[in-house]
Amino acid sequence: MRVISVHYSTVVDTQAAEGRAGEHSVIADRPPGVAGGKGLGFNGGQLLALAIGGCLCNDLRYVAHARGVALEPFELTVDVHVDDDGDIARVSARVDATGQRERVAQLLDEAVAASTIVRAVMRGAPIDVALA
Repeated sequence: MRVISVHYSTVVDTQAAEGRAGEHSVIADRPPGVAGGKGLGFNGGQLLALAIGGCLCNDLRYVAHARGVALEPFELTVDVHVDDDGDIARVSARVDATGQRERVAQLLDEAVAASTIVRAVMRGAPIDVALA
């Protein structure tokens, strides 16, 4: 088992948070005027969609590399559908691979099966939250 770890801390003079993983960072915030948000960064739903999309893009490249397939640039859109109770109703992802549709279609199922984040969301991975 491997552990993927990030650390969040409050951004000085705001109610936003900076998330760090190694040398990389991202800002999490709420829209301006919502619970003290200033719109300085992504909300949680956007971060989830970015994680799903980023993982799937990387896994398409991993699978293509392992198969010796050169992929042209492609686009991926992820939508997280949230119901009226605030629960994730479904997640949809669309790959636009104009000119290489057949090639990407052959790799997509394998990429989904290899994607840590996509598989976790599909299974409804348990999340334990504790006060340190």
